[in-house]
Amino acid sequence: MSKDKSAKIPTPQAVRGTQDMLGDFADRFAHVVDTFERVRRLYGYKRIEVPVIEPTAVFARSLGETTDVVSKEMYSFDDRGGESITLRPEFTAGIARAYVTNGWQQFAPLKVATHGPLFRYERPQKGRYRQFHQLDAEVLGSDSPLADAELLVFADQLLKELGVAEGVTLTLNTLGDAESRDAWRAALVEHFEAHRGDLSEDSIARLDKNPLRILDSKDPKDRPIADSAPDIDAFLTSEAQDFFAAVTAGLDVAGVAWERNARLVRGLDYYRHTAFEFVTDRLGAQGTVLGGGRYDGLIENLGGPPTPAVGWAAGIERLAMLLADDVIDNRLDAVIAVEDDGQLALAMKALAALRNGGFSAEIVASGSPRKRFDKAAKIPAHALVSVGTRDGALHINVRGDSDRAKQAEAVVRAF
Repeated sequence: MSKDKSAKIPTPQAVRGTQDMLGDFADRFAHVVDTFERVRRLYGYKRIEVPVIEPTAVFARSLGETTDVVSKEMYSFDDRGGESITLRPEFTAGIARAYVTNGWQQFAPLKVATHGPLFRYERPQKGRYRQFHQLDAEVLGSDSPLADAELLVFADQLLKELGVAEGVTLTLNTLGDAESRDAWRAALVEHFEAHRGDLSEDSIARLDKNPLRILDSKDPKDRPIADSAPDIDAFLTSEAQDFFAAVTAGLDVAGVAWERNARLVRGLDYYRHTAFEFVTDRLGAQGTVLGGGRYDGLIENLGGPPTPAVGWAAGIERLAMLLADDVIDNRLDAVIAVEDDGQLALAMKALAALRNGGFSAEIVASGSPRKRFDKAAKIPAHALVSVGTRDGALHINVRGDSDRAKQAEAVVRAF
């Protein structure tokens, strides 16, 4: 079969909303992941891995057949055996499925964390891609408000250690227990039905299936109606009030600032009690950089026993975009220019000693010896080391005055 040599190789960017990463942004991405891995260990969260591909029913049952994610955004297709499978659009459903199918109830309460790629067919925008990546933390099998509080403290510490907490606000709400939510939902339906003729088409569709979602509608036509809708506070049971008070008290004790947002909702019926978002306007329009909530009914929806659970997710790309310019130091610790081939063996030993000692290092030992120093000087590094011969004897010169450069120099001069 002949090949058209003039044809261009398709790039990921040809599929709108995907990306390649190299250099600075790839380093920012890795820094977010490394920081997350370090902080999750501080809180005792176990690493978990779940498949990228799951049966479509896992997400349809957990996210709801009528949600935009399931109806419009999932990458679903039939495999060769005729089974409908889906590229995961989020982590929680897969983790909940794993909890049930592997019998992990024996480990409850189970604190787990993961990160990796997710897939949604949506309109690409700043910080959003069709293949995107998230951090995820979940607590399964705990009905304690302390689990919610700890998750939020974990998230707050992560943002602070990334240096992105400034300009990011934790907004918090309660969805109450099942009794509170059902009473509130009935009151909302009554309120919105009275204004049905003034609602947008999307909100009319949501009125029968997902009325809580009308509260966070962005359509200007809906806002006056949503803003005048009753708050949940009038419908909270005493147990639900106590739960929310315990969560906020835990945040206050830990020194985590928060703001109440009575319009922050989760549309699916399995959500309970705490709902939260860390929001910022540093990426243009106000956007969520980390969000989650308590989903006590999800595992039961998937066929498991009634199991309380709470979790959050955060976009890695968005967090990477928020990092300060000076957070990532891409410089090597040392670069060695071999200006005399007679000293190559010694330079290679020094290179190995640097790397074995935990120093990042490169060597420039090809091309004209006269040009190697200039070539090495163009490589960003704390220490620039030249190895050559002067008056028939080994000559080593080190440029760089940072602490890291001085430490690298000590290793090199040991030879």
